Amino acid sequence: MQSFIIEGGHTLSGTITPQGAKNEALQVICATLLTSEPVTIHNIPDILDVNNLIQLLRDINVKVERLSRNDYTFQADEVNLSYLESDEFVRKCAALRGSVLMIGPLLARFGKAVVAEPGGDKIGRRRLDTHFLGFKKLGARFDFNEARNVYEIHASVLKGCYMLLDEASVTGTANVIMASVFAKGTTTIYNAACEPYIQQLCHLLNKMGAEISGIGSNLLTIVGTDRLHGADHRILPDMIEVGSFIGMAAMVGDGIRIKNVSLKDLGIIPDTFRRLGVKIKVEDDDLLIPRQPHYVIDSFIDGSIMTIADAPWPGLTPDLLSVLLVVATQARGSVLFHQKMFESRLFFVDKLIDMGAQIILCDPHRAVVVGHDHKKILRAGRMTSPDIRAGIALLIAALSANGTSRIDNIAQIDRGYEDIESRLNALGAKITRVDK
Repeated sequence: MQSFIIEGGHTLSGTITPQGAKNEALQVICATLLTSEPVTIHNIPDILDVNNLIQLLRDINVKVERLSRNDYTFQADEVNLSYLESDEFVRKCAALRGSVLMIGPLLARFGKAVVAEPGGDKIGRRRLDTHFLGFKKLGARFDFNEARNVYEIHASVLKGCYMLLDEASVTGTANVIMASVFAKGTTTIYNAACEPYIQQLCHLLNKMGAEISGIGSNLLTIVGTDRLHGADHRILPDMIEVGSFIGMAAMVGDGIRIKNVSLKDLGIIPDTFRRLGVKIKVEDDDLLIPRQPHYVIDSFIDGSIMTIADAPWPGLTPDLLSVLLVVATQARGSVLFHQKMFESRLFFVDKLIDMGAQIILCDPHRAVVVGHDHKKILRAGRMTSPDIRAGIALLIAALSANGTSRIDNIAQIDRGYEDIESRLNALGAKITRVDK
């Protein structure tokens, strides 16, 4: 197991470019299973979760050609369906949450798929009901194999229908979209997730020959087709990494430029940081975060305490609440964070409290942060990363702390952030990766 050793107290300056979006990459890579023709995808992040998914596609005999570090071509013309029945495939799927996105394409094109309980972050329940209910609406049949502890899904023919999703699940929406492209007739999905990554998936599928309308809204219409062809696609910059860099620049920056952020796809992320008092300048498609010795948390118009909560897009993504919370520890003022989607995601604040942060964990979903206004610097400490986003938040805290910190279980950070220590060290950080 690897760890980071972080020497705190160094200011960061310079230019950094966000990687390709992890969540989009997982979706569009799985979409390549829908055609036997080559699909080329650019700007794929070189991170653990994505690399494991690519290897899983190789295992089922998808031809994968790496054109450069971040560009690949996939061709699923000789998929080994028998491997899908193997215990090895089930075991690998159980270790990778992104594998759940293979179900829709496999069901649509080959009429069968296997579902094991997927792994991933330890942030609370992440149920698959939305996926299952969507597939059932399309006509799929589920059989539970008790001996293997998996669900086997079958559908000789999928039929288009109207469905109202029980929640605006991003992966659930992506899976149902991919299953619907070959369904007979028209499928209408209401309460669909509409994140930029879902929009990108729909644009790719349309380039491959699908007929999807309503893109960008929560009402999608998909007219089934018989086949899809190859296409070329470029992944957006990762909005979560952009937000992570904004938070880092506010805490320890001496002027940082974040390049090519695709501003139109960031939604309310910049304005949410501005609510914490963080100054953000926009120059073309770059964000410039100046040095900020003080940043003051806004209050609402009636004078009540600022509340920041996650919500389905175009609301605030839950993946950035951990970073925003850390930024608030050095702001002037107080703020209530309300994490609505996952009941275990705020438990990492115990580590911040140990470092000297003034945080009241009200319950598994809410925490109040009383900012130090840089009058009290966090103490260095030893921490363990419980999930990707808490991991990067703890790294930001360690960069701002007095002394040398250690973060264990950094494989969680590697799942979502490409070569993060080298990129931050180039800005002036002092981060060392060590074994054991």
